[in-house]
Formats: sequence, C-alpha cells, structure tokens
Amino acid sequence: MKQNVNPQNLVAAVLAVILLCLGNVTFAKDLTEEIAMDVVTVNVNEADAEAIASTLVGVGLSRAQAIVDYRDEHGRFYSAEELTAVKGIGQTTVEKNLSRITLR
Repeated sequence: MKQNVNPQNLVAAVLAVILLCLGNVTFAKDLTEEIAMDVVTVNVNEADAEAIASTLVGVGLSRAQAIVDYRDEHGRFYSAEELTAVKGIGQTTVEKNLSRITLR
C-alpha cells in the first residue's frame, strides 16, 4: 500500500530538524565556553611545586619540583613549550595543559 507524502509536511519536518540541530549547536557552544571559564590556571614562573602539581594534568609533585628547579636554574619561562626542556615534561603534557599554564 503506497502512502502519499504531503510536501508541506515534509518541509515542516525538515525545518524542525534544522532548528533542533541549530539549538543543540548553540547549547554545546555555550557549555564549552562555560567549562573553559572554569579551568584553574597556574603561573609556572611564580608557583611552588605543590601548586603546579595540583593544577597541571599528568604532573605529579616530582615533575612539578623539576619545573621549579629548572626555573630557578635557567630563569623564567617565556612560552609554555619551553617546559619541554624540563626532564619528564613532554610535548603531550604541555598540550594537555595549555589552558592551565600562565606565564605572567
């Protein structure tokens, strides 16, 4: 048995799907911005090892102390990528923490 599809119903259905998708994209963008604002940061040029370890993902106290020791020996960091010079801190760790690292 063949059913006839009303073109007006088809257009209404397509528009409804488009509006639902746009609403979800807007909601996702708002949620992403809200989450980004809640990220805790640490100034790796001033913080102690405990603060660095508690803020950076994948950085424990010994690596955080290595960051402090490197900073004390070589001076301040001018970019987050410079942290890769610290033994035990790789590019992946820096990339995971870019939103958490400040250099003020």
